[in-house]
Amino acid sequence: MSRISLSLSLLLLAVLFSGFASADIGFRQLRLNESSSRPLEVTLWYPTRDDGRPQQVGENIAFNGIPALLNAQPTAPAHPLLLVSHGYGGNWRNLSWLASSMAAQGYIVAAVDHPGTTTRNKEPKAAQQLWQRPRDLTQLLDYLLRSPALAGTVDAQRIAAVGHSLGGWTVMELAGARFSTARFLQDCQTHAALGGCRLTSVLGIDKSQADAPLAADLHDERIKAVISLDLGLARGFTPQSLAQVRLPVLVMSAQADSDDVSARLESGYLFAGLPDGAKKHLSVTGATHFSFMQTCKPGAEALIEAEDPGEGIVCRDGGSLSRTEIHRHLLRDIIPFLAEALDYPPQPGGNP
Repeated sequence: MSRISLSLSLLLLAVLFSGFASADIGFRQLRLNESSSRPLEVTLWYPTRDDGRPQQVGENIAFNGIPALLNAQPTAPAHPLLLVSHGYGGNWRNLSWLASSMAAQGYIVAAVDHPGTTTRNKEPKAAQQLWQRPRDLTQLLDYLLRSPALAGTVDAQRIAAVGHSLGGWTVMELAGARFSTARFLQDCQTHAALGGCRLTSVLGIDKSQADAPLAADLHDERIKAVISLDLGLARGFTPQSLAQVRLPVLVMSAQADSDDVSARLESGYLFAGLPDGAKKHLSVTGATHFSFMQTCKPGAEALIEAEDPGEGIVCRDGGSLSRTEIHRHLLRDIIPFLAEALDYPPQPGGNP
């Protein structure tokens, strides 16, 4: 596709994407490695032409769900794939708004709940194997490539990954960034307020047996682009490894900065270390660290606060824009970035 045609497609996208796409989206959940010590809960969104009544998936008393057709038949052509990694203590629901929107654009989207660092599983031993997070996505990718009946055939030349918070760290590992525990622990002596520094013991970063596996090369060459959404733990990445990242990287950070996940110290450090060329950094207007998560129902902040004091902040945004509006703005940058990085023009009408 010519650059002129791509520019016209992106212009059309900006006009048509005033709301989320409404094309039919299939939804499926499964469990990988059931008999292993690290079983993986997987959630898939994908294009479908099935008829039926969509159901709200991912909805609970505090958060809104997303309409999708359960276990629908995937469409036949090969599709680009977007792998999704949640933050510490999060789960697949957190980026369901992004997953459904990308599925409506013709993508297969696959999310995994990382054992030890997800909402329903904070088992200490699993949490202290931080290096397993990128491996979870590599295993999921392997499985999807050989299992087209689940969500459709994956276009092996068009694979990307996106992660929020600790998920941003995870996808950067897949991009070739390498982590030094010594560098991270030393940096925490200066920046002790960072949330990642308070998690060093929880994540096992301060344990000597973590040094080698965390320093290992976890790069997956099949992944052609990554998106980091207000990541943490970035300051443990070595400058040498960041300078050698060769794929397109979109670094998105919250405009409403915080001591816990400082956009300047985390996303700013990451962006500065990446080589010039395909990298792009955007500060998201009105966003807090939690604006990248799913939308909250009315009264959800008070409800969460009553149940778990201090956690109501997950429903708080940083300006006059609603979270739905922030998500729309995010999509206007994410979709064209992936379109160019993967050479996959956006689909203005929804499913291709």
